[in-house]
Amino acid sequence: MKFQDHLILLVAIIAEVIATTALARSDGFSRLWPSLIAIGGYGAAFWLLSFPLRTMPTGIVYAIWSGMGIVLITAVAWVLYRQTLDLAAILGLGLILAGVLVINLFSRSLPH
Repeated sequence: MKFQDHLILLVAIIAEVIATTALARSDGFSRLWPSLIAIGGYGAAFWLLSFPLRTMPTGIVYAIWSGMGIVLITAVAWVLYRQTLDLAAILGLGLILAGVLVINLFSRSLPH
């Protein structure tokens, strides 16, 4: 697996986080700019996601994509919108992040 695949996957995750954040602000697609950002962000995210899928196993890519997306979206909501997290949520997010790290550092499913 190339460094480029990891970088593209990271950019795809960031695009998805931006899109999800905009989606929450689109008010059911009734607000123009957040709706356009959401649609464009998801389009970019899925297009970018298609590149790492050429060389990385689908399940592994999706595990990294979804895990990091959950953690980053929650962080954005916490910092920008003051959505509070209780101890259980913080622990759960820590476990998700730990899972992504274990996959990236130790899994033989990814060529290192």
